[in-house]
Amino acid sequence: MKLPLNTEKARRAAAHPKRPGMNCRAAPGEWVPVVDRNRCEGKRDCVEVCPENVFEVRRIDDADFDALSLLGKVKSVVHGRLTAYTPHADGCRACGLCVVACPEDAITLVRGA
Repeated sequence: MKLPLNTEKARRAAAHPKRPGMNCRAAPGEWVPVVDRNRCEGKRDCVEVCPENVFEVRRIDDADFDALSLLGKVKSVVHGRLTAYTPHADGCRACGLCVVACPEDAITLVRGA
């Protein structure tokens, strides 16, 4: 199910001067977003601006929680153990909206396989 965009946030992200990516012109899967779970606080900005429905925010998996730094674990607990996942990363078009919308700077775009 494709979630509706928060158009106000998406417009702000699109106008950001440090927006990376190819303005949604990359082939799907050519680039993928990577979430730094030590930084992510699960605020859902990535979900709200992604036009390709790449993200979901949910409770962090136990294995991912165990891999966090001490500070990352504390942040995770404080924020309800929520984090962003990318179950549809293969649909990413490298628009970069998620990167600039994330208030924790927890998302980067990397070349896909």
